[in-house]
Amino acid sequence: QAEFVESGGDLVQPGGSLTLSCVASGFSLEGYAIGWFRQGGGKEREGVACIASRDDGGYYSGSATGRFTISRDRAKNTVTLRMNNLMRRDTALYFCGRGPYCSMYAPDFESWGLGTQVTVTS
Repeated sequence: QAEFVESGGDLVQPGGSLTLSCVASGFSLEGYAIGWFRQGGGKEREGVACIASRDDGGYYSGSATGRFTISRDRAKNTVTLRMNNLMRRDTALYFCGRGPYCSMYAPDFESWGLGTQVTVTS
């Protein structure tokens, strides 16, 4: 059974950085696009970043572009999201999932973990 476990969320001040990890089990992560999504209080789940299965190319939402970096570690079966210059609007529960290709649409992905909380506040 394909499963993800997200970790790395924390309380940070605006301008701070965090690294989120998405550890996969039950399948080989390298064969899939892996997406990071987030859901803030009272809002819909939205795409943040995705790493392609074919060439490990990174794709980002407009708000993430220039601040976040997604990467894949084949040996650890893990996808990492490095988040820099965090803003209050980044506050959300962050999830990862797998899909056949990269998109910013949650319905394209499956096998979600339980999420890790990122809270950005001054």
